[in-house]
Amino acid sequence: MPAPRIAIFIPAYNCAKTLPGVLDRIPQQVREAAEEIFVVDDASADGTDQVARDYKARQGLESLQVYRNERNLGYGGSQKFAYRHAIEQGYDIVVMLHGDAQYAPEYLEVLLEPIRQGEADLMFGSRMSGSPLAGGMPLHKFIGNKFLTGLENLVLGWNLSEFHSGFRAFRCEALRQVPFQACSDYYHFDSEILIQFKLRGLRVVEQPIPTHYGAERCYLNVWRYGVSILGTLGAYLLHRTGMRRTATFELLPAELAAPEAEALASR
Repeated sequence: MPAPRIAIFIPAYNCAKTLPGVLDRIPQQVREAAEEIFVVDDASADGTDQVARDYKARQGLESLQVYRNERNLGYGGSQKFAYRHAIEQGYDIVVMLHGDAQYAPEYLEVLLEPIRQGEADLMFGSRMSGSPLAGGMPLHKFIGNKFLTGLENLVLGWNLSEFHSGFRAFRCEALRQVPFQACSDYYHFDSEILIQFKLRGLRVVEQPIPTHYGAERCYLNVWRYGVSILGTLGAYLLHRTGMRRTATFELLPAELAAPEAEALASR
């Protein structure tokens, strides 16, 4: 069986200071296995895209590609671009690794291996399974994460340790089965796509990872984010009961989902 085609997607917004270190820390075996490492600069104001291009030239990393959004598409919007790109290029696996160094690149292999072995459709690194407070997670974020995750588990009948980690690896064939393009452009994209995977019956597996909160700037408005999650759960409940249908959770029959995703990706 041929080795899976792997891409590493790095969402970056004003990450000029942290991005080189993130790239440096990608393990050599993962770097060699990845057919493409692509940075999506979401209209940064600090020259993040140029820093990435300079890194490519300096290190001779031919697999590194840089895409810049001319306007800010949002965290979810950048993911839509990245997953469409991965599908269009025919990759088997795409991993999201943030450019702000909050997640440890050293754990990329931990996320990749279960998908390689056919044991998961979506792998994510869970901070809440470890010691997030010891890793510097602010107390208000810890409490908010616990509260929202508990509520999401209750509504969905699931038992995840968190819904809000951005360190994820996807099987691209699974991405083709869900309407991720209908998810939000804001940060709660991460919860919406998990719900889509749940509805489709796809395998979601979590792996404990260390937590690191350093000097990086966080652009997430925790209040807006919390309200957005509550709105997502409300929309899901209305959709499930048939009171109000929403495109985010309107899954096509499995045999039609992949061709539809291909058509949307090619637009």
